Amino acid sequence: MNYRTVNFERLGETLYEYDHPSGLKAFLVQKPGYNKKTAMFGTNYGSIDSVFKVQGSDKEIRVPDGIAHFLEHKLFEQEDGENMLGKFSKLGSSPNAFTSFNQTVFYFSCTDLFDENFKMLLDYVQHPWLTDENVEKEKGIIGQEIRMYEDNADWRVFFNLLDCLYVKHPVKLEIAGSIESVSQITKELLYDCYNTFYTPSNMVVVAVGDLNPEEVFSIVDNMIQFKDKERVEKRYPQEPEELNREYKEQKLAVSMPLFYMGIKDPARVSGAELLKRRIAMGIVLSDTFGRGSDLYNRLYDEGLINASFRYEASLDRGYGYLAWGGQSLNPKKTAEIISGALKDIAARGIDRNAFERIKKAHEGMFIRSLNSIDNIAREMMDSYFNGACYLDAGRIYDELDLGYANEALREVFNNKAALSVINPQ
Repeated sequence: MNYRTVNFERLGETLYEYDHPSGLKAFLVQKPGYNKKTAMFGTNYGSIDSVFKVQGSDKEIRVPDGIAHFLEHKLFEQEDGENMLGKFSKLGSSPNAFTSFNQTVFYFSCTDLFDENFKMLLDYVQHPWLTDENVEKEKGIIGQEIRMYEDNADWRVFFNLLDCLYVKHPVKLEIAGSIESVSQITKELLYDCYNTFYTPSNMVVVAVGDLNPEEVFSIVDNMIQFKDKERVEKRYPQEPEELNREYKEQKLAVSMPLFYMGIKDPARVSGAELLKRRIAMGIVLSDTFGRGSDLYNRLYDEGLINASFRYEASLDRGYGYLAWGGQSLNPKKTAEIISGALKDIAARGIDRNAFERIKKAHEGMFIRSLNSIDNIAREMMDSYFNGACYLDAGRIYDELDLGYANEALREVFNNKAALSVINPQ
C-alpha cells in the first residue's frame, strides 16, 4: 500500500496521507501513547450549497434551504430500524455528526474497538435509507428544532447579525432552513443531493490516535465502495461590499440586552493564505478586544460589558466576518464607542511589542491544541476542505509578520460595522 508520511518535526507530529483509487483522501495523525481515538468522515457540503450545477450540464439546480442538515439527520436511520447512535453505543463509542455552513461531518470517538467502529462509520455514510414515510416524519422533528432556536437569544442575535452583514450570500440563512423550506424537501431531492455531494472526491476521512497507518488505510481500502461521479460546481450570488442593513433589533425573554456586532472581511482567499489570514485576524481581535486591551477595560469599567463579552473571526472561501458582543445595558452606546475605537486602531495599527506577545501566546494555544485528538480531527478536516493543512500553522506562525497583520486589520476595520440587538420583552 502506498501512502505518504509527512513529519512536522518542530511540532513532534507525524501525518500519513493516502489517496484511495476512488478519489477519496484519507489522513491519519498518529498520537503514540494516547488511549482515545477518533475518526471523521466528512463531505464538502453544507447549508450554503443550495444552488449548484453538475459538470457537463447547463442546468442550474436549486434545492430547499436546510436540505444538507436534513440529510445528515437521515443518514443515522437504517433499514433494519435501528438508529446508528445505538449501534455505536453498543461498541462503547461516542458518535455524533454536525452540519455547518460548508461541510457535513460524521464521527465517533472511542478507547477500544476502533476498527469495528471505523468500519461502521465508513459503511453507514455510504448507504442512505430514505422512504417517503421516514422523510415526512423527520420534517416534524426538524420543525421542532427550528422552533426551539427561534427563542434562543444567543442564536437569534448571531443570525440577525449575519442578516445585517450579508445582502445575498446564503451564509445569512439558518443551517436547518425554515419551516417552509423543510416542508418542500422530498425523498427524491435528498437522494439527488446525496448522489451529488457524497462522492469520493468531495469527501475526506481523518483519523487521529495511537493507530497504525497500514491498518487504518487497509480498512479504508476495503470499506469504500462508492464511485466518483461528475464534479459539481457550487453557485453563489455576487455579494456586494455594502451591508444589508446597519441595525436589527428583536425582543425575547432575556434579563439583560444582548448585542453582537460585526464587519465583513472583503478578502477572498483559500489554501494556506486563508489559514494565514485566520491566524492574523485572531491576533488582531485579541489585541483589540482581549481582556488586557484598552478598549475592553474601558467598556468594562464603564459598566457597558461584562464577562460574557466574546469575539470571533470566521473566515472561509467566499465569505468572512469578524464579530464581537455579549450582554450590555446600553448596546448602542457600546457599539458607538467600539466603532470609534476601530477607526483609531485602523489608523495606528498594532504595536509591535503587543503583536509579538499575542502571536507567541496564540502559537502556544495552537501547540496545546495538538493534545486534543478531537480538535486535531476537526481542524484537519476543515483546513483540507479549504485547501490547506492545519499542521502548517506552526510554520505560518514563524512567518507571520506585523506588516501582514496590520494590512489585514486595515482592510477590515475601515469598513462599516453592523449591530444586532436582543432586548428584553
